[in-house]
Amino acid sequence: MASTWELIKQGAEAKVYRGKFYGAPTILKERFQKKYRVPSLDKKLSSRRTSQEARSMSRCLKLGVRAPAVYHVDLEKRHIYMEDVTSGLILKEYLNCLDPVSHSDSLENVMKTVGGVIAMIHDGDLIHGDLTTSNMIYNEAESNLALIDFGLSFVSSLAEDKGVDLYVLERALLSTHPDTERLFKILLDSYRAASKNGDSVIAKLDEVRMRGRKRLMVG
Repeated sequence: MASTWELIKQGAEAKVYRGKFYGAPTILKERFQKKYRVPSLDKKLSSRRTSQEARSMSRCLKLGVRAPAVYHVDLEKRHIYMEDVTSGLILKEYLNCLDPVSHSDSLENVMKTVGGVIAMIHDGDLIHGDLTTSNMIYNEAESNLALIDFGLSFVSSLAEDKGVDLYVLERALLSTHPDTERLFKILLDSYRAASKNGDSVIAKLDEVRMRGRKRLMVG
């Protein structure tokens, strides 16, 4: 990778760089080659995943939800060049700055925004796959939420998949933020009000919760 790109994150699946692409502030995501796979299979799977991620971001934007615009996709190199969304704070950082008592109204507003945004992508049958507060950027001045990191995203009309998406977010909130139960209820109320199929998705969420509790009990 050329020195003009700054490594800002390295995960299990990819490296993420910040730099410029044709003069525009850009995020570059580079997927790893999996050495344990047969090379031809690895190339096929990585190309499919890279292509799906790029399509999901474009689909998200078409649904009216803020997401990075895709500038260029290089399937041969497993690269996605995308917009560097900087208008806001990572939601995890924003929430950690707020006191649950003195900033109660702000917390409620952001949860309502998150619930509405997730309802919009789910109504468009887009499953994010990794809904955490680290993969959301919140602009308080505009009450606007952007979704990022669509590496596990896919398209599905199943209430089950949408319920699992919400469950992932609930678990993420539980592990990182106080007062989760009240805040997540506000989020779900907003989701139910905004979604065409909110009741059926939340019913599936309850089923997923029950399965999760059983797994914890069994160990």
